[in-house]
Amino acid sequence: MRIGLLTDGGYPYATGESRLWCDRLVRGLAPHEFDLFALSRSAEQEAAGWVRLPAQVVGVRTAPLWTADEDTLGLHAPRGPLARLLTGGGARTYARRERRRFAAHFADLAASVCAAAGPERARTDAGHPEGGAESRLADERFTRGLYGLAELAWEHGGLPAALRSETAVRILEAACRAPGTGRTVQTATVTDLLAFAAELDRVLRPLSLDWYEEDGLGAVDLCHATAGGAAALPGLLAKRFFGVPLLVTEHAVRVRAHYLASGGAPVSAPVRALLANLHGQLATEVYRQADLITPGNTHARRWQERCGADPAKLRTVYPGMEAARFAALGESEDDGGPDTLVWVGRIEPAKDLIGLLHAFAEVRLAEPDARLRIIGAPAPGPAGAAYLARCRELAVQLFPEEGAVGFEEIGGPEVPELTQAYAAGGVVVLSSVVEGFPISLVEAMFCGRATVSTDVGAVVEVIGGTGLVVPPRNPRALADACLALLRDPERRARLGAAARARALELFTVEQNLAAFHGIYLELIARAPVRERPHPATHDGPRPFATPPEAHVLDHWPERAGRERADRTPSWAGAGSGDA
Repeated sequence: MRIGLLTDGGYPYATGESRLWCDRLVRGLAPHEFDLFALSRSAEQEAAGWVRLPAQVVGVRTAPLWTADEDTLGLHAPRGPLARLLTGGGARTYARRERRRFAAHFADLAASVCAAAGPERARTDAGHPEGGAESRLADERFTRGLYGLAELAWEHGGLPAALRSETAVRILEAACRAPGTGRTVQTATVTDLLAFAAELDRVLRPLSLDWYEEDGLGAVDLCHATAGGAAALPGLLAKRFFGVPLLVTEHAVRVRAHYLASGGAPVSAPVRALLANLHGQLATEVYRQADLITPGNTHARRWQERCGADPAKLRTVYPGMEAARFAALGESEDDGGPDTLVWVGRIEPAKDLIGLLHAFAEVRLAEPDARLRIIGAPAPGPAGAAYLARCRELAVQLFPEEGAVGFEEIGGPEVPELTQAYAAGGVVVLSSVVEGFPISLVEAMFCGRATVSTDVGAVVEVIGGTGLVVPPRNPRALADACLALLRDPERRARLGAAARARALELFTVEQNLAAFHGIYLELIARAPVRERPHPATHDGPRPFATPPEAHVLDHWPERAGRERADRTPSWAGAGSGDA
């Protein structure tokens, strides 16, 4: 079958999220064909190029979300007589009728976003029927506005220019001032509205792409969105225009990520509130239309249910990781030494290395020979470098003696490879205050290492009793757990062996590929033939783009109004011989 793989800021680019997981999926499901529809997040990501693609990738279409230049985006060209409406600089304007259509659809979208209540709607719906009715009305207006704008963009183009127009800002202002909106939204200034309009244009940019054609998303049998949000938008339109089934995989729920990031973002409170409502409404629609949703862990699943996902559509599929690279260390008897703690990951505030350093100060008081090795690179950008500098400064203040704490990077002279990072100590520590699916923790489990972790994200689900878990932001509890394992080698060995066995059972590439292979077949089996309502010239049902069987007699329905072809084999005819 032919799969349309929808990505946002990742595969096939060499940098970005989920690129390794997507590459393993495509390479591991070689019998299928894949069309990639990729959204890029920055000029730097595009400059880094693509990873080497396998033969089963039959087509790649890309589009940037980081620029407002319509000439470089691969957007839909206006159709029919509206082609003459092109203006200079690539911006497209609408005729009077299309301006009225845009204003009506955008008013629906703006009203729903301004009145929405984000993920808290589920609680309101359950306890207050009237509030639930209001939420349902907001959902209906959101879908009416979203698909109305999508159809307008498909037919006439020009949506990015319209979203940045004065008309759009005036409609947003009226929606914010309308009765029933929250206090924060009502205080939005013109500057806030302009900022939100720019962000709205970026989020809705996939509506204007030229992917919704017979040789684009109309040619695939199944859309697999590897994230929510913008990545799933093309899947929504493919389902609406062509009836293509939609599968959504989320290892980290985009709505959750937005809420966590919004507090420190350099935007005003009204803009944060509007963005939260927008992403919440979009997530609700994605979950409603998806044929199946595969969260990467139960923590993500709870967020999806809170945003309106039907539990009957949810099926947890853990990310697959390559166990072979850690086999030698995991099967060896090397315990890494009884006096060294190891932290591995990306250095950023969410990892709370400040708390880890304070916890290690408590460990050193009880065990003066203990060491801490922090192995990892800072997060991209000035914030990551500043946080690393702050951690180094604190380490010098707390541990003036040389050798107590070391900061290293994988690929350096002492830690040339990832496996050697986990071999550097007897206990692996995760000190995060925010975490999705803890990749470094799973890697430590494959290596047979005992672990001490904070209770955030999917940590407890991943560990499953094979490591020690303490509350986040509690250096004293973190220190006590580390000391308990440093002083008990038998317990370390027992927990490490149990952790490796659990990782081999649940978190390998093989289990991930087997799960998605079965899901693909299941979704395709539900709808082997589909009608194409758009474009209207197609006059009959359409089978798989790539049928699983090349020659099946009397299987596919014939097009309406056409006579059935004579499929009687020549050897079975009347003149083939006497019986």
